[in-house]
Amino acid sequence: MSKRNSQAAKSAARERLRIERERQAKRDKVRRQVIVAGSVVGVLAIAGGIGYAVVQNNEPSKWEEAADAKVVAPANTSGKNGTTVVVGDSKTDNTVHLYEDPRCPACASFEQTIGETANKGMEDGDYKLSFTLGTFLDGNLGGDGSKNALSALGAALNVSTDAFLDYKAALYSTKYHPEESTDKFAKDSYLIEVANTVDALKNNKKFQDAVEKGTYDAWAMKMSKSFDDAEGVDSTPTIKINDKKIENPSTVADWQKALKDAGVTK
Repeated sequence: MSKRNSQAAKSAARERLRIERERQAKRDKVRRQVIVAGSVVGVLAIAGGIGYAVVQNNEPSKWEEAADAKVVAPANTSGKNGTTVVVGDSKTDNTVHLYEDPRCPACASFEQTIGETANKGMEDGDYKLSFTLGTFLDGNLGGDGSKNALSALGAALNVSTDAFLDYKAALYSTKYHPEESTDKFAKDSYLIEVANTVDALKNNKKFQDAVEKGTYDAWAMKMSKSFDDAEGVDSTPTIKINDKKIENPSTVADWQKALKDAGVTK
């Protein structure tokens, strides 16, 4: 091989190497662009997902919306937003005020032990019964059962005061009152099942529609706020006779003594 031919071969080899390097550089550039583009898409997708989650988390819940909604007050109520519920002969000056939470086991115990006697005293005209219902156990335990049951009690009150009292007794009964930690009252179907044991509410389409549509949700939230604002009420049940808080009675005899000590009965 002549010297000239050897130089030409080397030049050709260097040229091929240069061309191959340029091709490789182009391939590497394209690959980097693809990776970057894919990463951007991934980041945007993640950001979009996070953004959606943030928006969803910032959306008000059903009950938060109800707290700001226009109140539809049930019949048989009075006062601002219909949060005053008084049952009984308006001629008597005596009032027994009960502060309760639908999920409260102690309230259920009071209802099961003394509820019928308390209602009879109201019916006999010894006193009026006043009710303020709260939902603080939803906050303590999690869930919506107290709020949902309170809304349903509003629907019962709209039917009549007797329907309200009978439905409240049914919700607190040994058969239907759930464990405090069990949020069964959050289910409309369960509230309607219990209501079907009350004559005035059995298969009552208007009542059932009000429960399922949440007609009295806003009222329930205002009632709950009234409970939260009540002076001297830090547990349930709280019982006041003529605005004076009494020790919770555990028997009918204790209840009758409390009424007598308050000058309601002789």
